Amino acid sequence: MIRIHEKTLKDLEFFTVLQQIGEHTLTALGKEAVMAIHPIAVEAQLIRELDYVNEYLSSFDNDNRIPNHGFDTISKELKLLSIENTYLEVTSLQKLVSISLTSNSIVKFLENFKEYYPKLCQYSQHIEVTSAIIEQVDAVIDRFGDIKDDASPQLAELRQDINKLKGKINSSFASALNRYLGLDYLDDIRESVVDNRRVLAVKAMYRRKVKGAIMGGSKTGSIVYIEPETTLQYTRELNNLQYEEKEEIIRILKELTDYIRLFLPLLTDYQAFLTKMDVISAKAKYARSINAILPELTNDRKLYIRDAYHPLLYLNNNEKGEKTFPQTIELSNDNRIIVISGPNAGGKSITLKTVGLLQVMLQSAILIPVHERSTVCLFDRIVSDIGDNQSIENHLSTYSYRLKQMNYFLKKVNNKTLFLIDEFGTGSDPELGGALAETFLEVFYEREAFGIITTHYSNLKLLANELPYMQNANMLFNEKSLEPMYKLVTGQAGSSFTFEVAQKNGIPYSLINKSKKKIERGKVRFDATIAKLQKERSKLERTERSLKANEKKKLSEAEKLEETNAKIQKKLESFQELYDSNQRLIYLGQKVNDLAEKYFDNKRKRELMAELFRLVQIENAKRKKVSAKQKRAEKAKEKQIKQEAEKKVEAIRKKKKAAKQKEVVVEKPKPILKIGDRVRMHDGKAVGSIDEIEKGKATVNYGIFTTNINLDLLELVEAKK
Repeated sequence: MIRIHEKTLKDLEFFTVLQQIGEHTLTALGKEAVMAIHPIAVEAQLIRELDYVNEYLSSFDNDNRIPNHGFDTISKELKLLSIENTYLEVTSLQKLVSISLTSNSIVKFLENFKEYYPKLCQYSQHIEVTSAIIEQVDAVIDRFGDIKDDASPQLAELRQDINKLKGKINSSFASALNRYLGLDYLDDIRESVVDNRRVLAVKAMYRRKVKGAIMGGSKTGSIVYIEPETTLQYTRELNNLQYEEKEEIIRILKELTDYIRLFLPLLTDYQAFLTKMDVISAKAKYARSINAILPELTNDRKLYIRDAYHPLLYLNNNEKGEKTFPQTIELSNDNRIIVISGPNAGGKSITLKTVGLLQVMLQSAILIPVHERSTVCLFDRIVSDIGDNQSIENHLSTYSYRLKQMNYFLKKVNNKTLFLIDEFGTGSDPELGGALAETFLEVFYEREAFGIITTHYSNLKLLANELPYMQNANMLFNEKSLEPMYKLVTGQAGSSFTFEVAQKNGIPYSLINKSKKKIERGKVRFDATIAKLQKERSKLERTERSLKANEKKKLSEAEKLEETNAKIQKKLESFQELYDSNQRLIYLGQKVNDLAEKYFDNKRKRELMAELFRLVQIENAKRKKVSAKQKRAEKAKEKQIKQEAEKKVEAIRKKKKAAKQKEVVVEKPKPILKIGDRVRMHDGKAVGSIDEIEKGKATVNYGIFTTNINLDLLELVEAKK
């Protein structure tokens, strides 16, 4: 059973790998499952999981691509189904149909192509393929999400009666309309709609002469809206029938839900199956992005990883266009421990982390970026001491913390353990710490554990040279240019190039020579500097004053930003008012244009005047009575806003034009704009998203308004992900 401490996983940045895999998932449940991945304890289960990912990865290279496994989470629906006397809404039922179709298609596909995907097919065999849920829901709900008329005889009868009654309402209303129109009781607009019901627009003076229910009136009080008495009676009957229709729909949904409740275990399996497929798919997509494979797994104690890449470093360097250097490392019974030495910044720690991370990934059923001829064994335990070795929470120094870690290692390390230690023995007196580190290493060696350590200590390099199953290794370093070559070479310890690197960094040769003589004399000197309290106090006081000044400056800047924000908000509101006003005028212009076209065709002057009068009355009903003085003030305000906008736009255009003339413009290929892309105009700052593209024009949504703009006038800010 594998045991890996949480800190080891953090040291090796395993959770960062999980986050990167999670980005390839299609569902929320899949992402949760990825973030919960841990090394798998049972070997048979681990091999099975690795086969699933490897088979899915192979689907990217053949013509038999596995169908889409995306689905909407049905956790809420499963909870409702587990409670008696509940019923599912139409949207929930449609989700169940969708998840059934998706599961069925994947299971059938894997069965048809089991020669390509034998392990995945075997995994999917416990999922029942049935169309019962789909057929039952389709019998009740149409493709538009409405309950079908023939869902039950009672519903069909009710809807037939409703349609008849609606016809009676329309005919009775038309009769009343014609009657009162002939008596000249109605206003020019004749009718209106109140609370989704047709009403007569009766002149206020005749309201007592029209039989029916008063539903409201116009703002001016000149019109009273009345629902005719005959229509009112039919409307009451319609309300009763619609209530009965709603009750019948609920009864049908309850009956359908009770039927689907029988499939609760299957639906639970569907969701778990598709979530698992999402995780497998995400692992496979991640493997493709890092060129990962499934290496040979062996029961022998042998770890041979050839041309291994650190996945995080590989992806990061790919983004930057930089080269990543692969490493080749072998551990076996004849070569159990490797001691890596060499100068700092040569790649020792990365090599150590690469081995640890790849081993943890593989034992978590994640494919690894190595050569296809690599061979990997499995470990029961992986322990590490990497990274920041100060424990702030426990108030431990670096050395105290490292001793605590070594004590843990001494208890846990055995012949089925892989240990990884960075900068072994540091944190104390070089001679004493080195001696203790040597003793620890001897214990690990006697217990036949596999491990990799990095160190600068000479005694550990000598120990590796003396013991038969331990080996020195070093990171290649160009002695002339003093540049790291990022390549591991086994069989020889590496120099730290302390004096050479110091000389390259400008340290005077006289001082370097003096240091060499001190070592030759063998004098042990303690470099201890006692800090003066007054100096420290004055330093702290200066720092405190500086922090206070910065804080004051930040507060002042925050206030300025708030003030600017308020001004911008006010201007936005003014622009919105101007936009709304212009939109209303455009609408009125369109209406007048329609009336003009109609008059052009039929030459009916009286009808034209009536329609124009009606349009004016509708607009006047929306207006508030304002004095001439207020009107002038509003017009002046509107004019001022327009002038300010025009001035700012003109200033921005001039500024941009001047900037363009100064710059050497490099023509870039114009991106193809798509729906969902975030864009802005060439001469503007406001950013919106494209809702629609048609005939060379785009509908751009700015949040508070939308507008149509030629595609040529737009530039891409951010492509849709």
